[in-house]
Amino acid sequence: MDDPSGVGVIDKAAQVLDALEAGPASLAQLVETTHLARPTVHRLAQALVHHRLLAKDVHGRFMLGPRLVELSSAAGEDRLVSAAGPLLLHLRDLTGESTQVFRRQGEHRVCVASAERPVGLRDTIPVGTQLSMRAGSAAQVLLAWEDHGRLVDGLEGARFTATVLAGVRRRGWAQSLGEREPGVASVSAPVRGPSGRVIAALSMSGPIERLSRHPGKMHAEAICRVAAQLTSALRN
Repeated sequence: MDDPSGVGVIDKAAQVLDALEAGPASLAQLVETTHLARPTVHRLAQALVHHRLLAKDVHGRFMLGPRLVELSSAAGEDRLVSAAGPLLLHLRDLTGESTQVFRRQGEHRVCVASAERPVGLRDTIPVGTQLSMRAGSAAQVLLAWEDHGRLVDGLEGARFTATVLAGVRRRGWAQSLGEREPGVASVSAPVRGPSGRVIAALSMSGPIERLSRHPGKMHAEAICRVAAQLTSALRN
């Protein structure tokens, strides 16, 4: 959090919430991310759980709670989804392929917005589809910028390696060839929230026969540009 309000307890609670923007975290991970004292983080997290602003997953890790979803609905439509709509259509028309936005939810990534190629062979991923965090370029993007502990956990059983994720961080985009599904290629880039953390992945997918064995070479520039536009829209 770059600009504290001056109300200490609120600023620290906001730091805890910000730290969970990218997914569930243990108490130790929250301490590492927020740089707050362990007793302070524990006390704040338990209070936020009491008010349903945080919850715990099956592994006992802290995660954003159901009250935030309720408040978001009360405030109006999701900014990420609403901002993504026209940009996904633009990217689809630019690349000629189906486009999607994925968010991480626990051990899965969920498609929250999509624009399908209207005709011909295409990769169809309806809104609401849950896919694995162990395969695909979007999964690579959603994991690549995690802290060390989450990254190590996420690599267990994954079809990509730590070396692949290092390349994703260096380039700023990811690609996959038949990783999630045989014959399907994809390219993804990170979407960042107001705090700068990666909160979603913007993706484009289609058949390898059309995208070639080097889909990133063909489309990474366009995808990174549109992902940056979506990031900018969320900060305004």
